[in-house]
Amino acid sequence: MSTNKEWLDLTIEETLDPDLPICDPHHHLWEFRHERAAHRYLMNDILADMNSGHSIISTVFIECGAMYRTSGPDELRSVGETEFANGVAAMSASGLYGTTRIVAGIVGNADLMLGTRVGNVLDAHMQAAGGRFRGIRHQANWDADAAVGNGRHVRGPHTYLDQSFRSGFAELAKRELSFEGWCYHTQIAELADLARAFPNTMIILNHFGGPLGIGPYAGKQDEIFPIWQRDIADLATCPNVVAKLGGINMEINGFGWHEQDRPPSSEILMQATRRYYDHTIECFGVERCLFESNFPVDMVTCSYNVLWNSFKRLTANFSADEKASLFHDTATRVYRLQVPD
Repeated sequence: MSTNKEWLDLTIEETLDPDLPICDPHHHLWEFRHERAAHRYLMNDILADMNSGHSIISTVFIECGAMYRTSGPDELRSVGETEFANGVAAMSASGLYGTTRIVAGIVGNADLMLGTRVGNVLDAHMQAAGGRFRGIRHQANWDADAAVGNGRHVRGPHTYLDQSFRSGFAELAKRELSFEGWCYHTQIAELADLARAFPNTMIILNHFGGPLGIGPYAGKQDEIFPIWQRDIADLATCPNVVAKLGGINMEINGFGWHEQDRPPSSEILMQATRRYYDHTIECFGVERCLFESNFPVDMVTCSYNVLWNSFKRLTANFSADEKASLFHDTATRVYRLQVPD
């Protein structure tokens, strides 16, 4: 597997609080992603990370454009990804690879711009997932500057406000499916508008709403932070929204960890990013927050062990109940996971 492992191994740490139960509610699996630090991230690769010391009980697979079908109707090709993820889930459920239940839940991709016609696509995903399908992610992250780059299948700005999108979005609640909100910080207010329009649909904010730090936003993190704070606080007033805590170690966030001689320690990583965590937890409360790895994307910055160590440092003074919510219980509740003891 082609990765930045040699660089990551320059920072090795002992695992903190190794017995704390964790559900990792946001990771990907793929192959042939040469634009990423890990070109290949499949069953054995995620197992190696999850066996690095932390007690990972279960995980949720999040769509990433992997293993799409190459034939059949275009709108159904993303079902191939769910079929792939469910195959990994079946391998894990056999118990032959350890006690961790990898891909206990699946979040796929469907084009909500199809309007009501997307219902057939959602049904196909649910049938392919063997009871593990929990929701979809239709990326909306868009910026006018080419230096930032946009999400897969994003056709322009204001996706969340589009009437065709909302017509498709309405199909989720009919099937008790959730929605992953992946946007940039400039779009958080539009996600709040969507949440208020569909109060019966669970929305999971991804990656703190994507605070940007590259392109026209480079060097402006302190200027952007109070704007982000305001919009996160407003989004938190929507009771149907929960927030994933993580995914802030990507290149787009502008910290530039991958350009340094060695990866950051968990202490350095925590101190550099903690204001985002502190504010989000303050606004949403621990019962509506869940730590995420966003691996292997965040592997560009740190190892799996160091990342979870940074979360544990951040919560060192939290109560046992608060830690249980943030590391495990909120995730298993939101994604309705049933994992054997």
